[in-house]
Amino acid sequence: MDIVFLDSHAINPDGLSWDDFSALGSCTFYDRTPPDQVVGRIGNAQAVIINKTILTEEIFRACPSLSYVGILATGYNVVDVAAAAKHGVTVTNVPSYSTSAVAQHVFAFIGEFASSVAVHNDSVHAGDWCANPDFCYWKKPLIELDGKTLGIYGFGNIGRRVARIAAAYGMNVLCTTRSARTCGGITFVPQETLFTESDFLSLHAPLTDQTAELIRAETLAQMKRGAYLINTARGGLVREADVREALESGRLAGYAADVVSEEPMKKDNPLLHAPNCIITPHIAWAPRETRQRLIRIAAENLAAFINGTPVNTVR
Repeated sequence: MDIVFLDSHAINPDGLSWDDFSALGSCTFYDRTPPDQVVGRIGNAQAVIINKTILTEEIFRACPSLSYVGILATGYNVVDVAAAAKHGVTVTNVPSYSTSAVAQHVFAFIGEFASSVAVHNDSVHAGDWCANPDFCYWKKPLIELDGKTLGIYGFGNIGRRVARIAAAYGMNVLCTTRSARTCGGITFVPQETLFTESDFLSLHAPLTDQTAELIRAETLAQMKRGAYLINTARGGLVREADVREALESGRLAGYAADVVSEEPMKKDNPLLHAPNCIITPHIAWAPRETRQRLIRIAAENLAAFINGTPVNTVR
């Protein structure tokens, strides 16, 4: 089988093993593929592996040999899956590969808000401790997480893992989800209660018509004044200009995001120079161990397809 990787650099810029794929066929790797070169690079290949390269009906029509698309991600909005089905192309994704990594990133954000590690490290290296007459000092108020309330919007695999970590810190955990749930140690509440009672609110919902701009002026006004908002899910869950206003007014004490509405981030994004705002460049999913797991599961998806028993298919 001929296997073409159209944007392998996004997943593997640092030498992770592709051996699981190489065992399945002849692999051709492209770091990135401009839209006008997608058809030419797929050519007569039977399988194409992508991360963010967009595949439209025109591409499926122009590549009749193509029978399989493997997405190196959980989200699959980059592929016109209806068109793929129409042209007999199986599409798979990789769910749940990054649960631990993303939950870890959530608590890296929460820990930074609580302990201000970066602020104090910078202060010490600037010589402030050497010049201080006392044995300690702090530049910002510090927060003990024990007894604080963490609100979780969405209770999939990542939301559940975040709840487990929060419990280990002694936090009270509230959750809002589309369907009624029961889970030990977690109180399920309506959305408004989640917003009004949470000291920290972490978003773990997919981006849908119902959740787009969930966080906007009206819902920010419901939040406890001085609360912290964490978004490792999708940038489109928040109206970024409204979040900036909430930060400037003090309604929000802090906002931390691993995602923004347009990626790469634009220079005019209202959050770029917002106060008390931490932004990382969509890296929560990206520890080496996590990416190697992603590659392994994606190769298992292709192997299952070759064996006539496809798994993790999307429609």
